[in-house]
Amino acid sequence: MDWRDTPEQAQWRTEVRSFLKTELPDAFKAADTNSEDFYTRRRGDSSPIGQAFESWRKSLASRGWIAPHWPKEYGGAGLSSLEQFIMNQEFAEAKAPMLGGAGVMMLGPTLVTHGTEEQKKEHLPRILDGTVEWCQGYSEPGSGSDLASLQTRAVRDGDDFVINGQKIWTSGAHMSDWMFVLTRTDPDAPKHRGITYLLMDMKSPGVTVRPLVNMAGAHHFNEVFFEDVRVPVANAVGDINRGWYIGATTLDFERSSIGQSTGQRQNVEKYLSWMREHKTQMAPTDHEAARTEWADRWIEVTTAMQLSYRTISMQAKGLIPNSESSIAKLYNTELSQRIARTATKMMGMWGGVTDRERAPMAGVAPMSYLSTVPSTIAGGTSEIMRNIVATRGLGMPRG
Repeated sequence: MDWRDTPEQAQWRTEVRSFLKTELPDAFKAADTNSEDFYTRRRGDSSPIGQAFESWRKSLASRGWIAPHWPKEYGGAGLSSLEQFIMNQEFAEAKAPMLGGAGVMMLGPTLVTHGTEEQKKEHLPRILDGTVEWCQGYSEPGSGSDLASLQTRAVRDGDDFVINGQKIWTSGAHMSDWMFVLTRTDPDAPKHRGITYLLMDMKSPGVTVRPLVNMAGAHHFNEVFFEDVRVPVANAVGDINRGWYIGATTLDFERSSIGQSTGQRQNVEKYLSWMREHKTQMAPTDHEAARTEWADRWIEVTTAMQLSYRTISMQAKGLIPNSESSIAKLYNTELSQRIARTATKMMGMWGGVTDRERAPMAGVAPMSYLSTVPSTIAGGTSEIMRNIVATRGLGMPRG
């Protein structure tokens, strides 16, 4: 493989680097962009970080880089998969935050493909300018891995649907203004049919959001309850009872996980620096054991980068990564746990202390360890990823 840039790619990379050098706010450079609270809503926040987000949004929006994969006519930049890959790689290296969340990455492309002109005009501009935050209402207590078995009901009543049910593990619901939600509108249809994709205002009467605090003490997930919530029929995206196919739309944007792979490498580099600085405080045997483990982790982050390169190479050729994406997701999430585990072991008894005032590196290692536990569950469990690799990648029969 030859991973060197072509002249055109090198020119684009230089343009992105130049932009980051001149436009990335200083407040981001000093902040912990991996912290749980970094991306919390900052609308009206007058702190240095809040002001930095507003300045950063304007800089990105002027180039269509808030949604670089969207077509230009809808406020995006219309970048190719390789251009997105290079941009994401350079942003990750600079620790520059991307904006927009689920609205940019998921809902926007779905509306571009399936939405009415009224829906596009109403929602796309407000996603880009940050005035509306979106969350995804998919998983339910009994419908996670088997999402098509969802039971949240939407019953037609004139020009409205009346929704009753529950969603769970809803990321950012407590900070969101709207939700795109899958509901069952025909209970007699086969489970992959009879589902409708709706856009719902979170301020609607009957919507209740309750926090779910993870083992690291962070509030990111929520459970959301619907009690006779009325949603206009006009808020249905695509055909009624065809929402499963809308929700499963293949979005044409770069998904190589290069940002995650770069972040993994940066984490290893961070912990290696700590080990070198505290070598004299470690027993020789402990230092040698840590060096050996970090050598393994370095090899693994290099492998993770190669998996990202493989995915983008396929996309650049017009191919759709399937089992390849599952391999990368499986490998990266389990690697994040191994990195955090190695870090806690290296710090000995201090590896379990999360007190920011007393713990080494302000308790980053144990907090990371706790935070990486759900990474092998969210977005498809490791077991599901292995099944996809086995059946779609290796052609093995279903058990």
